Amino acid sequence: MSLPPDVRERIETLLTGNRVVLFMKGQPSMPQCGFSAKAAGILGDLGVEYAHVNVLADPEIREGIKAFGNWPTIPQLYIDGELVGGSDIIEEMASSGDLNTALGLPPVDRTPPAGVTVTPAAAKMLREALDGAGSDTALSLAIDGRFQPRFQIAQASDQAIAVESEGIRIQFDAASARRADGITIDWVDDVRGKGLVIDNPNAPKPVLPLVPAEADARVRAGSLTLVDVRPADERAVASVGVAFETLDEGNRARLEALPKDTALAFLCHSGGRSQQAAEHFHALGFTQVYNVEGGIDAWSETVDASIPRY
Repeated sequence: MSLPPDVRERIETLLTGNRVVLFMKGQPSMPQCGFSAKAAGILGDLGVEYAHVNVLADPEIREGIKAFGNWPTIPQLYIDGELVGGSDIIEEMASSGDLNTALGLPPVDRTPPAGVTVTPAAAKMLREALDGAGSDTALSLAIDGRFQPRFQIAQASDQAIAVESEGIRIQFDAASARRADGITIDWVDDVRGKGLVIDNPNAPKPVLPLVPAEADARVRAGSLTLVDVRPADERAVASVGVAFETLDEGNRARLEALPKDTALAFLCHSGGRSQQAAEHFHALGFTQVYNVEGGIDAWSETVDASIPRY
């Protein structure tokens, strides 16, 4: 495929203007394919600053970047103007530490997770699966930024970050190892289905309900950030009498970049839209996320009667 000069120039401008560029489907906060999610997750775990290009929103770049680096798939990672590769290569380099070297980051922390437990029931099923897969195999466990686990049977490697429990060798990438302290791997066959499950004490708590009075008190005390998800026209009709953030253009990205232990409470008219926003931030890894029950309607009824109801 030939590359039009204007598209080549656009790509070269992106690469010269940004040391690290990820061409992906979707955005880091909302990837549109699993491979792009994996690549963005790895870069996010490393805390590296990078530019991203949503190729789904730019068909010329989507096809042009394939010709530019002679690489047929998306995502594609470039560092210092050089093509690194797709998600599998990014994952391999992250595991080996080569990605840290390429990015100029400190060496990978290869400390194994502590307190990993495999129950006897899980060990029995895993032993059968590993024996059936051949010799020198191990359980590979990846835990992504949303604390979702992914199990695979892999070749045992002396280079992997690994622990052993109940005679089962478990291998981790560096980011997953940091999220695995104290986990318990069990086997279930109940209403949840049949398979391996993880009890992970490090996973963020689910979105919790918060009554308006408590939200009001915590905002005034400075221990909670309130986010009104309603559009400006609704806020013009009725707004709370305490400090709040919005999801207006440009502000969402700033909130998403806050430390993940920031306490966030979301508010809308009656609680529906705010629940969706809260779930989104919870999925990004925020550990203290609340939904204000009943929204501003309940706030007016129970906290501040001067707020108009609509």
